[in-house]
Amino acid sequence: MWQQIEVQLPAHQRGFHLITHRIEQALAKMSAVSIGLLHIQLLHTSASLTINENADPSVRRDMERHFSHMVPENQPYYEHVYEGSDDMPAHIKASMLGSSLTIPVTNQQLRLGTWQGIYLGEHRDYGGVRRVLLTLQGDV
Repeated sequence: MWQQIEVQLPAHQRGFHLITHRIEQALAKMSAVSIGLLHIQLLHTSASLTINENADPSVRRDMERHFSHMVPENQPYYEHVYEGSDDMPAHIKASMLGSSLTIPVTNQQLRLGTWQGIYLGEHRDYGGVRRVLLTLQGDV
């Protein structure tokens, strides 16, 4: 069985934000599967998805500091600067981390590790509302 829904995420400031609970809420609204895969596709080019530490918020802060250092703003070689100094770095960071995840599902529950959570990497100062497309495939 295949199912698909789109979920709207609220606007977040620049940084890494746990969105696991929002994905779990959306998964609960889909028809139950005993075993399957949930594919999550972020429908934007200046934000990203990744899985990492879900307990200590300092990890998310360190991730933001590291990526901002690794991909700085206002580089003289950036040509794509029409939407502000954070735009091109946001595209680079999104390409580095990726826009999709595939997570196993067992009995309608995400099979993440003990300390794993789903992050939205918001790479713009004012990225706005973000949308994710969830596609669940599995056996009942």
